[in-house]
Amino acid sequence: MTLVDTHAHLTAAEFDDDQEAVIERARQAGVERIVVVGFDLPTSRQAVALAEQHRGLGAAIGIHPNDAQHLGAEEKTALAKLAANPAVVAIGETGLDFYRQRAPREKQLEAFRWHLDLASERGLPVIVHDRDAHDDTLSALKEHAAGRRIRGVMHCFSGSEAFLEEVLALGMYISLGGPLTYPNARGPVEIARRVPLEALLLETDCPWLTPAPHRGKRNEPAYVQLVARRVAEVRGQPEAEVAAATSANARALFRMA
Repeated sequence: MTLVDTHAHLTAAEFDDDQEAVIERARQAGVERIVVVGFDLPTSRQAVALAEQHRGLGAAIGIHPNDAQHLGAEEKTALAKLAANPAVVAIGETGLDFYRQRAPREKQLEAFRWHLDLASERGLPVIVHDRDAHDDTLSALKEHAAGRRIRGVMHCFSGSEAFLEEVLALGMYISLGGPLTYPNARGPVEIARRVPLEALLLETDCPWLTPAPHRGKRNEPAYVQLVARRVAEVRGQPEAEVAAATSANARALFRMA
């Protein structure tokens, strides 16, 4: 059984001491591919370098919405140039975060639209962060789509069932992670039951959102198997079936052979 972790921040400081060991543990756990996601320009560059060094790793580049005010001309030029690298499999994470409000809403929207345009120009999927900003996220996606389907994923999906139907209609994939394994995970459980298997992806968002029973400790890609197991339980499907389908979905979206 093989798996894909579609959202891992392996360039975060939490992995400075054992990054190579973490990658090896993931392989031993059957995680054949990992999308290493940048959240600013330095970590985007590091993600590309890491993907160039390791078979089965791909890089996603972008500026997190919490840092949207730092997306200036220099960063745009650098990211656009970086997007041409064959190791880059996605643009993001980008999107909107109205929970912490670390960046002004207008700056977030401006940055989100820019990332969407870059993804289209490069023919790459987009990784969308959406926290407490469902209406504005949906409006931006619809505006960008203009009747077309979008290649991308709603990372760590946290919206309602109605929102789920809207983003699925746009062509987006839905990614679930550690929160699905928590005891009070009513919303994620309902989403895991409703999302079509052909639109489902798995992730860790490591080093954060560690799944049970390791909650409170650092998360890592090997733990994506715990998410797969919980998805299978919730859906009443064999774990191997969930693993095979979500891995095929990830390979198709990110074009990782």
